[in-house]
Amino acid sequence: MRVLITGGSGLIGRNLAVCLMEHGHEVIVLSRQPEKAFGMPASAVAERWDGRTFTGWGRHLEGTDAVVNLAGENIAEGRWTSDRKRRIRESRLNAGRSMVEAIEAAKRKPRVLVQASGVGYYGDCGDETLTENSGAGKDFLAQLAVEWEAGTAAVETLGVRRVVIRTGVVLSSDGGFLPLMVLPFRFFIGGRMGNGKQWLPWIHIADEVDSIRFLIEREDASGVFNLTAPNPVTNTDFSRILGRQLRRPSLMPLPAFVLRMVFGEMADVLLFSERAIPQRLADSGYVFRFPDAPSGLRDLLARH
Repeated sequence: MRVLITGGSGLIGRNLAVCLMEHGHEVIVLSRQPEKAFGMPASAVAERWDGRTFTGWGRHLEGTDAVVNLAGENIAEGRWTSDRKRRIRESRLNAGRSMVEAIEAAKRKPRVLVQASGVGYYGDCGDETLTENSGAGKDFLAQLAVEWEAGTAAVETLGVRRVVIRTGVVLSSDGGFLPLMVLPFRFFIGGRMGNGKQWLPWIHIADEVDSIRFLIEREDASGVFNLTAPNPVTNTDFSRILGRQLRRPSLMPLPAFVLRMVFGEMADVLLFSERAIPQRLADSGYVFRFPDAPSGLRDLLARH
């Protein structure tokens, strides 16, 4: 199968390319910075893309079986000023619009489009268990996810199967959330964030990319899927588990007001509670390699 990945130089895109090629698929990666698409097999094709148009890369859709649209500016790079929020939103909507235009123009259309989104769709929901049928929140990330998902819905009218993946916090030893969590523990100052009661909808990077591959290959899969481990944990429990794995105490809480002072509105990512579970993924038969936080962290920390 030939798979095109947009946003392929990011954490998920790089690992997904490796996963797909290990399973015999051909991979083309589109990125605004293809030189950052390191760690991929040499046979992967990396092309530059401006994230707004399909000029120059639309030809790659001819003969492509699947497209994974991960494109969008990283939400964790800097405080959310009005200008930054505009760029975050536009990067996602522009990418989605150009993807639809490219598929419309293609003589032979892909069989499936996997559209990225996030569990931020649900907003701050306390202890409520969130499945794919739960409603959207009202905050910036929630409304961004609503628009992001809707941006490629038109491909369904073109006969293309569409899968929307609402991804949780991806844990990896080579980027993302985990290295930032590990650092204070290394210096014996680790602990919960805020009151620690917020639920953390985490997923191991191996399960993230395996589940995407699973959804690409499973021809009856369509609609929304939560990509989170089946056993979410509270921030307090996650911190304790991390401390035990690192043989460090988990005694130094980081107050919410400090997080908001440092990160502004972006602190919502760390303080909001989203107890999301992968109901539809489980119902489809996907088996998690790392279903619980102790096994996931044990594997990732062994790589350091």
